[in-house]
Amino acid sequence: MSEQYTYAVARIRALEVSLFSDSTIDQLIACQSYDQALQFLEEKGWGDTESSGDAEKILTREEEKTWEVVKELSIGMEHFDVLSYPKLFHNLKAAVKEVCTGDKNRHIYYEDVRIPGEEMRKIVEDRDFGKLPDSMRIAGEEAYETLLHTGDGQLCDVIIDRAALDAIYQAGKESPDKIIQDYAESTVAVADIKIAVRSQKTAKSTEFMKRAMAECDSLSVSQLSKAALSGMDAICEYLRGTAYAEGAEALAESPSAFERWCDNRIIQTISPEKYHAFTIGPVIAYVIARQNEIKTVRIILSGKQNELPDDSIRERVRKMYV
Repeated sequence: MSEQYTYAVARIRALEVSLFSDSTIDQLIACQSYDQALQFLEEKGWGDTESSGDAEKILTREEEKTWEVVKELSIGMEHFDVLSYPKLFHNLKAAVKEVCTGDKNRHIYYEDVRIPGEEMRKIVEDRDFGKLPDSMRIAGEEAYETLLHTGDGQLCDVIIDRAALDAIYQAGKESPDKIIQDYAESTVAVADIKIAVRSQKTAKSTEFMKRAMAECDSLSVSQLSKAALSGMDAICEYLRGTAYAEGAEALAESPSAFERWCDNRIIQTISPEKYHAFTIGPVIAYVIARQNEIKTVRIILSGKQNELPDDSIRERVRKMYV
């Protein structure tokens, strides 16, 4: 038992009360219009005076609030590295593309990570890849050379996305915290399944899949890619024999049911952490739950903006943590 987490977990328990439940999400979906949905969020305390009426600013502010809470808990930020990898590697991808194509306007950066946009762009521009963390160095250089010499943006993405998955998995293997081990395992396996599904739809080769997929204990990359070559039924058949059998059912149902299952699977992985009082687990679970909540609200707002029927929005909505 670790005393250092007692205060942190107590604080998180108090904050969990304000996380959206499935019924709050239903209320948001029931809003008559996009503007009414924004108003609903603001009444729930989302955003601040600066962000009023601007969905993107509201969502960004909520993301910032999450990390502000974490920093106040005085827990080493290295525990949360695994959660920031997707944004960190996104910055690398955006910088490589901006530097190689000279197109400054299309690439957005995240600022709330270890290497923010401007700094990342300068590293790539100076080809100073030694300044990157070990897990990014080789991928950064390889993606840069690939894009520069072949102009193949998709291959550049694959190289960096694969390195991100490997980094998440490595962090899971090295962490003493069970939640990070489980989160890493689920995240990589779900990403591999998504790659298989996309590759099947776009008729990609085994070589492409092996390059894109990251090895993990709960799936066989070679069996999954072999199944993808045979068709969607073969993917479902393979998944039914793994811990991801529910993914096969979602896949058979519809593309949006499958996308929803992918995110729900992560929430399912972290849910037991609610009951662990003296570890870092509940704090990490809270951050993941907040990210899931913000993503879900984004999906609903996008549906409202495009005037989709409520049922269609509901089909895309993620399971809540509370």
